[in-house]
Amino acid sequence: MIMGTKTGQKHVRQLIDEFGNFGHHPDGMQVDPEERIYYLQKDMDYQIEGQRDNVKKAENLKLNLYFDPIRRGNELTDLDIALAAQREALEASLVNQIPLDDDETLKQVYRFYRLKYNAKTRILEDFSLDETKVIRCRREAGFFANTTHGLDMDALSANRHYRLRDEQEKYFALMKGVLGADRQRTSTETGKIGRSFILFVAQIMGCYLSHVRKTKLGEQFHSVADVLNEMRPIRYIEHPNTKAYITPFVGKQVDICEALGFEIPEGCAPDYVVKKTNKGKRGRPRKNQLVVKE
Repeated sequence: MIMGTKTGQKHVRQLIDEFGNFGHHPDGMQVDPEERIYYLQKDMDYQIEGQRDNVKKAENLKLNLYFDPIRRGNELTDLDIALAAQREALEASLVNQIPLDDDETLKQVYRFYRLKYNAKTRILEDFSLDETKVIRCRREAGFFANTTHGLDMDALSANRHYRLRDEQEKYFALMKGVLGADRQRTSTETGKIGRSFILFVAQIMGCYLSHVRKTKLGEQFHSVADVLNEMRPIRYIEHPNTKAYITPFVGKQVDICEALGFEIPEGCAPDYVVKKTNKGKRGRPRKNQLVVKE
């Protein structure tokens, strides 16, 4: 697995603290010329103790730590802006005696300050800067990390693979949604490979169908599921001792086939087309009016 890891976790924070104060980049980290980031990989020891002195150690568990100087500069600037904005808002609340929000909101909005207020009226009485949080945030600025387990992979390869997570989530959403492949119930390895191949082909077809819907069918259908639901009533019917046939294509089903470039099977197209004529009104013609002479 490749798992994103927060820099605020204890073992990551300890590794960052070991660098101490540094200038442009921490000492001991290598630089990648293409990605323009610094990286470091460290082996980790982790074990689970079970019953009867049974100890299971993690296989090939590694922590990958990265440092981006440009990202550090942006994060430090954003921190200074946030501190100034929070202080200005707190000073306004203190002067105008404005009641504060609930405790959960205060932790999110003013997380770098300690607040002292009346619990009943929720009027702010005093506030002070939390130096510990600010120092910790400044020290972790520019760092990000991930953890690999059971993989023989260096830090740069792990970062490249982990950055594909957004695309992978889209594939999983397509599999679990439109394709209806939430769970793959297989009993053999061969069956698993076969289902994976079918899903691979279905994903290609699903992506093409999504492209056609956006470019040619967007006004008629709001999603790929709507297109599939429109085509779902079509049936291939086969009875013993009779010729098999396909139910007719009607309405929007014809438009979908035209957009996808599919030819409607012979005998399944609409049976007739109403043609407009200018021969007059339909129905029985009027009888000649009788003229009575005096």
